[in-house]
Amino acid sequence: MTDIAKLTGVSQSTVSLVLNNASGAKFSDATRDKVLKAAQELGYRMTPRESASLDPLDALHTQNERNLIVYLADEISTSPHPVVSIDGARETAFAHGRMLAVYSTHGNAKIEARVLDATLRNRDVCGVIYATVYTRRVTLPAALAKVPTVLLNCYSGEANVSSVVPAEVAGGHTATDYLLAAGHRRIGYINGEPWQDAARERLKGYRTALATADLPFAPELVREGDWSSGTGFEQTLSLMREANPPTAIFCANDLMALGAIEALKQLGLRVPDDVSVVGYDDQEIARHTHPPLSTVVLPNYDLGRWAVETLLQEEHNRAAGAPVRHRTVKLDGPLIERGSVRVVNEVRQLAINNISD
Repeated sequence: MTDIAKLTGVSQSTVSLVLNNASGAKFSDATRDKVLKAAQELGYRMTPRESASLDPLDALHTQNERNLIVYLADEISTSPHPVVSIDGARETAFAHGRMLAVYSTHGNAKIEARVLDATLRNRDVCGVIYATVYTRRVTLPAALAKVPTVLLNCYSGEANVSSVVPAEVAGGHTATDYLLAAGHRRIGYINGEPWQDAARERLKGYRTALATADLPFAPELVREGDWSSGTGFEQTLSLMREANPPTAIFCANDLMALGAIEALKQLGLRVPDDVSVVGYDDQEIARHTHPPLSTVVLPNYDLGRWAVETLLQEEHNRAAGAPVRHRTVKLDGPLIERGSVRVVNEVRQLAINNISD
């Protein structure tokens, strides 16, 4: 799905709706045809969903097996990311003959306890996916010690549970290295809220890429934001007032990149002719900026898919008397090249310096 989205320029959610022939989905026939054509070119086999089999584990599934997976999330509606992870988990569960029941607790421990108390009484429950909207360390509810559990977008110090999180350091490195490969040496960075794991790790990736290229870290090129387009706008204006401003700006999410593009336009600078911009997340808006935004994919769909596949694999191992090896995995997301980055040259650098003067 990531490959198809990258090839066609549509979102992973749109790819999912097309490939699953979802009823009520509002997209044009041209979009549908484009997705199906790309899928065929990539070798995707258009197998009917009801007969799809993703794994030999399905052959062991009978109607007598527990077939319900509880998906427990702290938040769903406050961000576009959790919904995509749910898509990945739901579709993978369906393909294995399981159902996914989703509950949002708003991070309230009392609500969480009541949901677990009610759902874990159901004999059909085979396990729990425990998910958070922000990547963070969690303390698990005591009730989860009694049921197979996989953590999604969070992690724990306990050794008896598997977890999957985004590879944020790798993502920050990928975005920065992409700009370095385009010839940029003055790369600004607008980070998210520094208390969050994602912000700290993406900054680490940015610094690692600079070090790998034998470039010194320049603190004056780094700004703290809050993930909003407004701080992207304001911090870009601040960066461009530097005596030696950047030729490229890496924003820690797409919304701040949107603000960065608008700020550069206000300064009379063109993206990417004068300043290149890279985002992070690959939200839907990234396809509709002017120019379309190059960005690193946050692999939300793959997080959901991995969590369910791991939960079922561990279930199979227990049933077969095989060892259950718990692990923590970090998933990479690819960089999507669009139109917001261009190779730098000395003429453009002089034009930018004149703006700052």
